[in-house]
Amino acid sequence: MPDFEYIAIDATGRRVRGSVAAASEAAALSELDARKLTPVSVAAGKGAARRRTRVSSRRMAMTYHQLADLLKAGVPLLRTLRLMAQRRSDANLAAVFAEISEAVSEGDDLGEAMSRRPDVFPPVHVAMVRAGEKGGFLEGVLRRLGDLVKGQAELQGKVIGNLIYPAVLLGFGVIVSGVIFGFFVPMFRPMFEKIPGGPPTITKVVFAVSDAVAKYAPITLAAAVALVFVVARQLRRPMVARKITELQTRAPLIGPLTRSLAAARFCRMLGTMLGNGVPMLGAMQIARQAAGNVLMEDAIANASEAVRAGQPLAGPLSESGLFDDDVLEMISVGESANNLGDVLVDIAVTIEQRVDRLLTTLVRLIEPLLLLLIAGVVVLVAVSLILPLTKLGGNF
Repeated sequence: MPDFEYIAIDATGRRVRGSVAAASEAAALSELDARKLTPVSVAAGKGAARRRTRVSSRRMAMTYHQLADLLKAGVPLLRTLRLMAQRRSDANLAAVFAEISEAVSEGDDLGEAMSRRPDVFPPVHVAMVRAGEKGGFLEGVLRRLGDLVKGQAELQGKVIGNLIYPAVLLGFGVIVSGVIFGFFVPMFRPMFEKIPGGPPTITKVVFAVSDAVAKYAPITLAAAVALVFVVARQLRRPMVARKITELQTRAPLIGPLTRSLAAARFCRMLGTMLGNGVPMLGAMQIARQAAGNVLMEDAIANASEAVRAGQPLAGPLSESGLFDDDVLEMISVGESANNLGDVLVDIAVTIEQRVDRLLTTLVRLIEPLLLLLIAGVVVLVAVSLILPLTKLGGNF
């Protein structure tokens, strides 16, 4: 097993250093707990590869709110970080805060310590924390940051939740099709071999699909995997990814949903950062990196240049076509009233409610389409089998 180097506090309050052999970082933390040692930091030694720490969005939102609550109660920052490092509910996150508390105890700022763990803290989080430290309102920043992460998690949950039933329905259709083509259709092949001139074309097509599913299943599976690999590799190419994003953004049904998701993400990020003292240009640059849509990234880049030249934000954003007129009007009003940060957060909430309605409508359209697709497969197979039977019956 690999070695993990640690810094810990023993029962007498003395700081100790050492190494422990464990299968994982979580196992190393458990071993330290068994030794009555409170970990300050645990890092992979030369024989262990450093792994990415995965933390759910809801867990991070709760963590930021807990940090804000502790600071509001008057607990010093370093003590707050060490309390977070002692949590047993999430050993990986506790180890991360152990590293951060150690760095802060050695004189680093919180934002600087967080920036060393980009696998846990995205640039937008680090930028907001740095602004809060410089402005002296770190508690408010952490609370708003928790609201930001929670809002993003809720939006993602709504998207996934609305797509669960269509995914289940699609999986059911695949299973039904596999049973039909893999077991039901081959039962009729010996009967149709007696037809003079062979079965109709539609029946031959169905038999060919049946052969691909049943007789040549390994080859079909290998071809499908190869196709997925090639498509995935092509999608990683910038030009291909951009073209697909453009088509997806301008599509009749998916387009409004894609544009709304991108606009909501941008407005919430930019509004939260502006409300916490991050400068406009820096906030827009970070929002651009985290937009998740190449068209939105281009729109933000153009808007940044316009803002740098002294122009308002609403104008260049309107040229992108990603924002509705009412959203642009609210942004314009927010700029005039000098409360753009709060207005952008309100816009994000409004757009997310609109996304929920769009998802509901889209799912209601997808469900009958999938049912029609399954019914179409069944009808196609039925017709392909009934036609040869009538022809076969006419020969007797």
